[in-house]
Amino acid sequence: MPVTTAPPTDAATALAAVQGEIEAACRAAGRDPASVTLVAISKTFPAAAVEDVIAAGQTVFGENRVQEAKAKWPALEARHPGIQLHLVGPLQSNKVKDALALFDAIHAVDRPSLAEALAKEMEKQDRHPQLFVQVNTGAEPQKAGVLPQDADAFVARCCDVYGLRIEGLMCIPPVEEPPAPHFALLGKIAARNGLKFLSMGMSADFARAIEFGATHVRVGSAIFGARTASQP
Repeated sequence: MPVTTAPPTDAATALAAVQGEIEAACRAAGRDPASVTLVAISKTFPAAAVEDVIAAGQTVFGENRVQEAKAKWPALEARHPGIQLHLVGPLQSNKVKDALALFDAIHAVDRPSLAEALAKEMEKQDRHPQLFVQVNTGAEPQKAGVLPQDADAFVARCCDVYGLRIEGLMCIPPVEEPPAPHFALLGKIAARNGLKFLSMGMSADFARAIEFGATHVRVGSAIFGARTASQP
């Protein structure tokens, strides 16, 4: 049964504030707010905190670890039909089976071996989540994602060799750099590959991302609050 009690004021207020900022950013950019999907990043937060945000009206959530999602979300989804779950963190090939059973969208397709594993398991499960290629726009060695100069060839390989339907791109700009050039670069790569969706922008910069065409913004702390020292 869906939760029917009113959510705590802080959860409802925080979500409403983020939704208001999205609407304002869309108006400033001459865009329809309906063109932007808010993905509430619930990683590390317990099911009780997620329940509060669901009760406030949010239906799209993101996790970055398959194991955490597997432990937390089946029961939540059973109580709340219609929830969409997005994987926004790196995906190991040996977790593909579980990931496909759990997630409605995967934002981190970033290497041929993963593309191949996804294609094989999608056929077995007959599940076809929305797929985003992650682009490492800052060429950071510690970060996942294909390099910008390799993105066109990788998208083509995903489609032509593995038969995947890539629908968008995702990026996480370097924290020490202005995000706008990275958002602009991702938009250019998407445009020349005919990709409709852009997953970019987090709590600190999602309004800027919307200005550059973001269709999916990944917002965690602005909705759920700061993570405690004990949370990863």
